Amino acid sequence: MEAKSNQLVIIGIGNPDRADDGVGPLVIARLDQLPGARLLSLQRDAFAIIEAWGIAEKVVLIDAAAVATTPGRIHRIDLAVDRLPCDLGLASTHAFGLAEAISLARSLGLLPAKVIVYAVEGVCFEPGAPMTPEVVAAADQVSQLVAAERLTKVVARATTPVGTLRF
Repeated sequence: MEAKSNQLVIIGIGNPDRADDGVGPLVIARLDQLPGARLLSLQRDAFAIIEAWGIAEKVVLIDAAAVATTPGRIHRIDLAVDRLPCDLGLASTHAFGLAEAISLARSLGLLPAKVIVYAVEGVCFEPGAPMTPEVVAAADQVSQLVAAERLTKVVARATTPVGTLRF
């Protein structure tokens, strides 16, 4: 068995050609060259994320979620203490979604020790449509939050209940 890597892996999931679905790759582009982190954008289905995080102990995942309350709303979920809420709609734009990949990895014992999910509520997932202004603004905020977590060298535990975060 390979030794776990202490490197932080940050994965943005989504298709930039499908409006708000591209929030994950946009955050990765905004984080360009973040020191001490491996940055990845994935447009394929989320099966690839299990392979992408490999042996990392710390992973941050950024993905779009179907709108539940407000476009651009940011949810930060620490999988060490919380499960992904079923009503967040993380699987809505991918054949095999992030929620299913996390569940599979947990079942197989492949889930890294620290996983933080940033889910941004989106409203438009149409091919060729531009990203909504609320989601663009949220991508900027998520970029700052992820960079702050990295620079403090802590992937911190969320202290606010899931669904009540609003940055």
